[in-house]
Amino acid sequence: MIAVILVAGTSSRLRPLTNETPKSLLPVGSTPLLQRTLESLHRNHIRECVIVTGYYKEKIELFVQSLSLPLSISFAENPSYATTANNYSLWTAHPHIRGNDILMMDGDILFDSRLLSLLIHSPYPNGLIVRKTRHLGTEEIKVELDDSGLVRRIGKEIDPHVAAGESIGIEKFSADTTERLFAILDRRKERNEFYEASFQEMIDGGEKVHAVDSAGLPCMEIDTIEDLAAANELASTIR
Repeated sequence: MIAVILVAGTSSRLRPLTNETPKSLLPVGSTPLLQRTLESLHRNHIRECVIVTGYYKEKIELFVQSLSLPLSISFAENPSYATTANNYSLWTAHPHIRGNDILMMDGDILFDSRLLSLLIHSPYPNGLIVRKTRHLGTEEIKVELDDSGLVRRIGKEIDPHVAAGESIGIEKFSADTTERLFAILDRRKERNEFYEASFQEMIDGGEKVHAVDSAGLPCMEIDTIEDLAAANELASTIR
């Protein structure tokens, strides 16, 4: 299994903190967010990782190279990071992961490393972590499930009243499913949309993706100055 971490964006909502530093290198509880993510991969026995860069890619590469983690890390680049969405960033990772199961995640999530274990060791070949909650607004990527726990719909536009919860941005896919996903991304990559739109097309085409409950383990996405302040408080509870 190869991990894919997306860290290409400019994170404009975190300015001025991100004027000269990519979001993934901002300290959360004194440890840069990307380091936390890589350490979580190591704890879960993932040995290979692809990091998709864009904004200040040189700083990210130098930082990763300064770490002494026993991970084989390669880099993919989204050169159009300023004008494309994360579907394009994910698409750029394809040459590095062909023929492999993948564990993919956004690079702006503070999460407990045990969440990766829940997903990796779930019995399903394809799954995503869902934080089940009824407190959902317009910004969250919401998930609607069927009676067997399969994802029926995923996206921001879903009515919170029918959503089971929020997709936190961590998924796993089998090698076969990954190839089908990237075939869809290849057609949709120029659209200014989130990669969940490609997930939805794949699901509509019959692919089965299971929801894996976050089981109350702490996690949050960091988009704003307020989020970062909350993450610094949450960091002490994270393993």
